[in-house]
Amino acid sequence: MATHRHVPRKRFGQHFLVDPAIVARIIDAIDPRQGDHVVEIGPGLGALTDPLLARLDHLDVVEIDRDLSGRLRERHAGRLTVHQEDALEFDFAGLPAPLRIAGNLPYNISTPLLFHTATAAARCKDLHFMLQREVVDRMVARPSGSEYGRLSVMLQYRFRIERLFEVPPHAFRPAPKVDSAVVRLVPRSVEELKAHSESGLSRVVARAFSMRRKTLRNTLADVISASELERIGIDPARRAQELEVAAFVTIANRLAGAGTGPGQRPLAK
Repeated sequence: MATHRHVPRKRFGQHFLVDPAIVARIIDAIDPRQGDHVVEIGPGLGALTDPLLARLDHLDVVEIDRDLSGRLRERHAGRLTVHQEDALEFDFAGLPAPLRIAGNLPYNISTPLLFHTATAAARCKDLHFMLQREVVDRMVARPSGSEYGRLSVMLQYRFRIERLFEVPPHAFRPAPKVDSAVVRLVPRSVEELKAHSESGLSRVVARAFSMRRKTLRNTLADVISASELERIGIDPARRAQELEVAAFVTIANRLAGAGTGPGQRPLAK
């Protein structure tokens, strides 16, 4: 499906992968097998779609672009189900589990799309995405690093994350102004997920990182006292970017299990 047949739409963040060597590396990383239930996000011109179908009985794709959706249906009638809708609103629960999700994610919505796909983690075997390299840096960042933040904590809580390889701009048409990277996410087992409430954990993490330069004593003052933080082994003089994922889980579980301390109010639901 040649790129000259379709004018990339900026509002959809379209950058089409055209390097066959990179395509082959991504397919080898996914290693699709007969019987796998795979869903591709943003198939575009079909760079990954064609080789995926070469190894699968059937493939689901989520494509918002009406023109591209129509071309994909014509090209792969019978073996391809095209869901013409916004990936940010797509309900992965409607597909058979275990799911394998893959795609070259639109860079303009990559962070909210990562959070959205994370809600389907319990139904997934793995996820393989190509993203802006800076986003992958944030996904795999460790505490105290400048890239470590809310995205790092929430994704690392839910997944084991592995950066696979980088992709240069010239592998796309049109070429983006940034480098890209391919990453693998494997959902953690239920036994590893220690938070009493994942939504509660998310609220604590969001609040803690809302003012990165301030200490936990200040950012969490409305929901837990400095003395209570000390009682659960957390130094209130530390900043959010210095805490391991497990420390955020400890704080969230304290709030979920025993309510808030004197003078504090619970985080909004």
